[in-house]
Amino acid sequence: MPEYRKPSWATRTLMNLIPALAARAGLSLAGAWLLTVRGRKTGKAHTIPVNPLTANGAGYLVSPRGETQWARNLRAAGEAELQLGRRKERVRTVELADAEKPALIGAYLERWGNVTRSHFGTTKEPDDAELARLAARTPVFRVIA
Repeated sequence: MPEYRKPSWATRTLMNLIPALAARAGLSLAGAWLLTVRGRKTGKAHTIPVNPLTANGAGYLVSPRGETQWARNLRAAGEAELQLGRRKERVRTVELADAEKPALIGAYLERWGNVTRSHFGTTKEPDDAELARLAARTPVFRVIA
């Protein structure tokens, strides 16, 4: 069932602003890059910091807060731009089925859990059942360069 864990005002403003400014300057705080995706309703470009994951030789974008606007927009557009400083990469994406997600969510939590665990609303070391529960509410996209 789709779920969205709304961030607080402080998170939306400060915790997104600082990594976004750093990424624009070419510094990746906590692994953050900027994701720019076209809005599914307005067609306007929307930019937000994300933490891309590399696993098994592929890149992934995980939406720890669930059905976020950026995930909905990326699902509709199927393509976006990742940016770190002057480096910009136009990417296509494909959304994964729930069965493919648990191992990737586990890897994401291993890598980024210190800054995103509360977004998922999970324990420090989720078991297989918890990862399966998270997979059902967490959009995950494979990046196709």
